Amino acid sequence: AEVSQGHVSVVLLGATGDLAKKYLWQGLFQLYLDQVSSGHSFTFHGAALTALEPGQRLMFNVLKKLACPPDESPNRCAVLKDQFLKLSQYHQLKTAENYTMLNREIEMLLRQEGLKEAGRIFYFSVPPFAYTEIARHINSSCRPPPGAWLRVVLEKPFGHDLESAQQLAAELTSFFKEEEMYRVDHYLGKQAVAHILPFRDQNRRFLDPIWNRHPVERGEIYLTSSLSSGRTSFYEQYGVIRDVLQNHLTEALMYLTMELPANLSCAEEVLQRKLQAFQSLRGLEKNSVVVGQYEAYASQVREELQKAQDYVSTTPTFAGVLIHSDSLRWEGVPFLLTSGKALDERVGYVRVLFKNRAYCTQSETLRDAGHSQCKAKQIIFYIGHGTLNTPAVLVSRNLFKPIMPEGSWREAAVQPELRIFGQSLSDYYVYNPVKERDAYSVLISSIYHGRKDFFITTENLLASWEFWTPLLDSISHQPPRLYPGGVENQHLLDFEMVGEELAFALTEPVELLHPDRPTPSDYKMIQSKFRQSPLVSAWSEELISQLASDIERAAGQAVARSGQFHLALSGGSSPVVLFQRLARHHYAFPWRHTHVWLVDERCVPLTDPESNFFSLHNHLLQSVRVPYFNVHPMPVHLNQRLCVEEDRGTELYAKEITALVANTSFDLVLLGMGTDGHTASLFPHSENGLEGARIVVLTESPVKPHQRMSVSLPLINKARQVFVLVLGKGKHDITSLISRVGHEPSKWPISGVRPSSGRLVWYVDYEALLG
Repeated sequence: AEVSQGHVSVVLLGATGDLAKKYLWQGLFQLYLDQVSSGHSFTFHGAALTALEPGQRLMFNVLKKLACPPDESPNRCAVLKDQFLKLSQYHQLKTAENYTMLNREIEMLLRQEGLKEAGRIFYFSVPPFAYTEIARHINSSCRPPPGAWLRVVLEKPFGHDLESAQQLAAELTSFFKEEEMYRVDHYLGKQAVAHILPFRDQNRRFLDPIWNRHPVERGEIYLTSSLSSGRTSFYEQYGVIRDVLQNHLTEALMYLTMELPANLSCAEEVLQRKLQAFQSLRGLEKNSVVVGQYEAYASQVREELQKAQDYVSTTPTFAGVLIHSDSLRWEGVPFLLTSGKALDERVGYVRVLFKNRAYCTQSETLRDAGHSQCKAKQIIFYIGHGTLNTPAVLVSRNLFKPIMPEGSWREAAVQPELRIFGQSLSDYYVYNPVKERDAYSVLISSIYHGRKDFFITTENLLASWEFWTPLLDSISHQPPRLYPGGVENQHLLDFEMVGEELAFALTEPVELLHPDRPTPSDYKMIQSKFRQSPLVSAWSEELISQLASDIERAAGQAVARSGQFHLALSGGSSPVVLFQRLARHHYAFPWRHTHVWLVDERCVPLTDPESNFFSLHNHLLQSVRVPYFNVHPMPVHLNQRLCVEEDRGTELYAKEITALVANTSFDLVLLGMGTDGHTASLFPHSENGLEGARIVVLTESPVKPHQRMSVSLPLINKARQVFVLVLGKGKHDITSLISRVGHEPSKWPISGVRPSSGRLVWYVDYEALLG
């Protein structure tokens, strides 16, 4: 964006803190060096809670140590550094009066110097709990006059999960417009990361045929540190996923996977495409991640945070996450995001590895001598540290010679003795920045120029938290694998993709943080009957595995018997893990001969995430080859309205069942059980569906959405087999109660499930059975 001439006031809040000392003052000095001749005048206001005199002393101690960039002439730099110090002043900003006073000082300076105000930058280098109060003060007494711009810069963390991020976003948007806020993710200022989109744009000709799911084998985004200490208080609250994966690595993933806009210089288009890429990500499951914790971490936490000796932390310091996008371009391509502390090196890179379809007949010697098509093909955006110790872009010579902007990147001298991913550096075209720049200098320059494409919008932020929060919740008590740290880790943290899940490659027992959980061998005497019917019980993962195998067996028998398998499935949360298991592990399942029916449905459009069909489609149907005509969603949405009696949706579904299912007898019905004893959408004291001739009915649920469509109890009881799945501690009380009651479907509809000539089997996990 074009910047109008005039005076710019930069206010750095938290001016004496660590981030300001290490990076921000140097970044502001770089901005001054770059823009001093731009026609703008500047003042720099450092601010903190510290009183005037000690604060001033602390701040100027930092300013005196500012370094001159290596490409700047020493004389010019010395003069400009002196000017920069004269233009910088310290303020104590604690009360509303302090902010009013700062505003008066800025206005007075402008009047005295006869300057027009261009705008103000407020950089929040303070903890997020202070944001709201500072925002209130800026909004009420420190805004620039009309015609001048305001830019407010915010540092992460932006919340701890979706709810806290929404709350913080709502508070900030009550004071600032979206275009006034610049949320910093400093990795977007790293030169290799910042060049991903320009690289894709400038090399469209080469990349168009290969930047998709057919040639790409996988993507890797990796950022590790060899350090183990530091920021313990913050880390114990956030952990590696919130600290690195949810922001830095996810943003890099968006740069890889988003569709390129026609005009890369249009920030709005870039942000829109990034948001679309977020929406294409497949939800993460508990099995999409492996987590670890270095062994010394627990004692650091106990010591530094003064925790009791028996305090156990499950905070991960290492994580590997497998992510899939369901976009047409990337469907089926695994993206691995990995980060950790106390590893054997500090390094960061974004790597795209291509499938190698070549078969080469030449000898190994000839292959090594040239740029053989049999060598690995990859593009690497090397963030820094590690072997190269500098930002770089590397492209395998057997792919293509990339187009790189001459002014900012140059081809590096060949260093054949260095190796990257098992290959000599001479196997790559290697480019380094002409001028290395610190990430904060890059971002501060973008803020000054009003460029928003390197920053995180509110919409972008909430999309990221919406993606990560379910995973974080599901692993919050998962014991991480312990690792010693550094080179001693050996292969302990190596992991592999197993289907669409991740698992550590070494499966031998590793000491866990919670070794007190009972194991299945502790439960050898569990009854094999429940309500006079067969009972299968195990830990939930084993139980689901057994249930999926039993369903596959039933399918095979039905197809052998009649050529078809009619399967009726319940909604709710319990079957989701079963659907995923069937989709990912049961490749011999006779899907081509299977008809999929619904046991019940919520009266919402089928595209609504609340819909049972929506869940079934997302977790199972889109991953298996069921013929389109064999999928039978309940007709809850007819004539542009939901579950209206006159639309006769129940009759339509009943007719469909009668026409296709022999004797209206499903081969297998899968049910769940609610905490009130309901099953399907048949609730206690339900007026419809517990008896009578109707096989599909409309019912009322006590919880939203209230209206439901359900098959009836008489239809369920005509099935050849009925499996009831019950999972989790939350179901323990109702499980105990149902084990004792008789046949009372009006009180507990599940007690009315008694197939007249079929078989009923209960699948109950240990938590539901034993509490």
